[in-house]
Amino acid sequence: QVQLVESGGGLVQAGGSLRLSCAASGSVGSIRIMAWYRQAPGKQRELVAGITAGSITNYADSVKGRFTISRDNAKNTVYLQMNSLKTEDTAVYYCKMITSGSLYWGQGTQVTVSS
Repeated sequence: QVQLVESGGGLVQAGGSLRLSCAASGSVGSIRIMAWYRQAPGKQRELVAGITAGSITNYADSVKGRFTISRDNAKNTVYLQMNSLKTEDTAVYYCKMITSGSLYWGQGTQVTVSS
């Protein structure tokens, strides 16, 4: 059974930084894409950043230049370094993993940015 476990969320002041981690366990097989999404209260879940097995990345316009996604293929782990955080970054952040045959979501981790 595949599980995604996220960590690193918390409360931070505007302008601060956080680093999220998402580790996949179980028989994950070949991981194609790992990504971070977020969902703020009353809003739809949106893509924040994604990274392919070959480390090609893409970012939402709202986080470009502030967030960096990376992955450790040996550890089946994806990271999201978040710098210069803004109050509008407050949301529950979810990890998503796409393998050759399946799609998985993590349980989410809360990020709260105070002014």
